[in-house]
Amino acid sequence: MMEPAIVNNDSKSTIMARMCCWPQDMSKSLIANVVTLLGMTKKLAKDDPRRVIYSLKVGLALTLVSLFYYFQPLYNTFDDSATWAIITVVVVFEYTVGATLVKGLNRAMGTFLAVALAAGTNHLASLFGNIGEAILIGLFVFIFATTSTFIRFFPKIKRRYDYVFLIFILTFSFISVLGFREETHIIEIAHKRMSTVAIGIVVTVLINILIYPIWAGQELHNSIALNMEKIGQCLQGFGAVYMRTDGEAKSKDTSKSYFQGYQSVLHSKSSEETLANFARWEPPHGQFRYRHPWNKYVKLGFLSRQCAYRIDALKAYCNLDIKLTQKFQEEIKEACIKMSLESGNALKELSVCVREMKYPSSLVNAHICSSKAELETLKTLLKSISLYNNTKSNQQSEVLIQTIPMVTVVYLLTDIVDYTEKMAATTYELATIACLGKSKVMNAAEVSPKKSANNFDETNNQPTNQLILITIAEQSDMTANSLYN
Repeated sequence: MMEPAIVNNDSKSTIMARMCCWPQDMSKSLIANVVTLLGMTKKLAKDDPRRVIYSLKVGLALTLVSLFYYFQPLYNTFDDSATWAIITVVVVFEYTVGATLVKGLNRAMGTFLAVALAAGTNHLASLFGNIGEAILIGLFVFIFATTSTFIRFFPKIKRRYDYVFLIFILTFSFISVLGFREETHIIEIAHKRMSTVAIGIVVTVLINILIYPIWAGQELHNSIALNMEKIGQCLQGFGAVYMRTDGEAKSKDTSKSYFQGYQSVLHSKSSEETLANFARWEPPHGQFRYRHPWNKYVKLGFLSRQCAYRIDALKAYCNLDIKLTQKFQEEIKEACIKMSLESGNALKELSVCVREMKYPSSLVNAHICSSKAELETLKTLLKSISLYNNTKSNQQSEVLIQTIPMVTVVYLLTDIVDYTEKMAATTYELATIACLGKSKVMNAAEVSPKKSANNFDETNNQPTNQLILITIAEQSDMTANSLYN
């Protein structure tokens, strides 16, 4: 009869113990969260110190435009309109200089158009009396807001001028309605609005350019070079993990380690196109001159993604259990490894050329020629295989099925070699247009006539190192543009 009371007392004691431990647990949890937050903050700042500098620049810009409120003479000039300078800094100050310039120009354009139309419509509406003025202003606000919102759905408009129309709708509606109620003349309201917005834009642009600028062109330049290097590393590792013999073990972890870099290349299109658009608005800086060929970087990014797509398809074959004869694997393994290794070496060399802004060296040409030579060897091996040397049809089908993955790999590697050669051509075009290094382009007359059409020197049976330069020099922009489009 005493057991229920004992159980009740035990439960009460447990609840009391938990309540007593609750403040201690909460304090430990709070401390752990603070330590985690500090660790994340330190990691973010350490990974890219420019984030700290950018944050300091935004704080400095806001402090400067806030002086319109702190000093009475400035406040008497602009009164409450000074808030638009603060708002302008917040919405215009972007991470890169190019993004800030584009955002500032779009805001200035939208504000100017809205102020001009608002002043005109308010003056026109004031001619129809108090009631007629309210009706006409409301009608104009409806028409312009509806039309501008619909125009924003056009793809080209949305991509380039969406922010312009957004600011136009906001400014036009604000000034039209405010001009109806305020006793101050609409021209004075428009003047203050344009002045404060212009001040915010100028302060933002000057601080972003003069204090440790972060250029969109430099970001694009480094991103393209890094992506090419990642593709090269993946190709270098592919040959080591794809083919195996009976005495070799193929680890999935090893295969995964070689294919960690290409995923970021697959999703780089949006960022590269955005950076290229911002870079076109930036003034000349460093090694980037006026009218720098940013479209060539976009084309290099496109070609890099095409290689990444092929590598993504090749990844499926790394862990595929292909059971072929020992003789067949030995014959094709060496050519497959050399082909991917040479393509990877060529891409890594091209990434260095892009990063250092120089012409592709003869070493790049040698790697490309070697990979194409191994490609011809692979094709010859595949053609020489007899799929019908067995007497039974089921054995013939089995051999055919086991050969298909190998043919697929050769086809994908063939595409990668072709795109690698096109990337070399685009890199050469980039260096030529940017007027870097050499003063003239090599022509066909500078090459020995003993070079044959199959990329080999007939005197010593070695791949030629100059043929790619000729191909690059003579390749038309039409072919490159059609590839990109």
